[in-house]
Amino acid sequence: MSDFRNLNRRMFLTDLGRGGLAIAVFGAIPVLAACSDDDTSDEATIVPATARTSSPTVIASASTTEAAQPSSDAPGAVDWTRVNLGSVSAYILVRNGEATVVDTGTRGSADDIEASLITAGIDWNAVGHVILTHSHGDHQGSLPDVLARAPEAAAYAGAGDISSIDSPRALVAVGNGDRVFDLEIIETPGHTPGHISVLDSVGGLLVAGDALNGADGGVIGANPRYTPDMDTANQSIARLAERAFETVVFGHGDPVIGGASAQVAALVG
Repeated sequence: MSDFRNLNRRMFLTDLGRGGLAIAVFGAIPVLAACSDDDTSDEATIVPATARTSSPTVIASASTTEAAQPSSDAPGAVDWTRVNLGSVSAYILVRNGEATVVDTGTRGSADDIEASLITAGIDWNAVGHVILTHSHGDHQGSLPDVLARAPEAAAYAGAGDISSIDSPRALVAVGNGDRVFDLEIIETPGHTPGHISVLDSVGGLLVAGDALNGADGGVIGANPRYTPDMDTANQSIARLAERAFETVVFGHGDPVIGGASAQVAALVG
């Protein structure tokens, strides 16, 4: 297993105004990625190089409501819905009429999450759990609104991030070995100290937060522009590469459906 040094040497940074973009070379194709701890949102989605001109353009699409997808036909697997907020995504995981919301987007995203709940055939009363992958504002921004609309929901985050999260009620600290809604919590620090990922091992679905990013139909690592500890972030990727999952979804970038764990393993070498 390689130590990611070659991958790190291929990560280059550039600032555009007050937003940050990372240019990562994945194979022969550079991509743009953005993440921020500013709760006003990321300023770009991940954009393939083929979609760019010689002067990179910051692109943020409008939010969309997507239909729920089964992670597999296995009994007990969750159905998942991506809440595409343009610059970032949240996710709704549903099993037997009960739901968990993973990440809450930027401030003002609760209406979009509600629309996705309705599309999935449920409402806020079905939401029993809210999991934050990490403390950055584009992932925790709507937590107060979400918890106000789902008053019975418990909220969870990694211990290392809880002090940086604005929550109207106490957060439950979770880490390796913990299960929420029968979902496995995996500690994936580096992007933030308490970053976690969420695995539905029955259905083969990994919700990676910002431990990974989607790019041009594939998978790349954490964005170094907003990752203070890349060595630890790369160790987290190696930890995820040891797990089996067919689908991986991200805070930034399009989901990878089919053969996802093999792509993550390829990052490690």
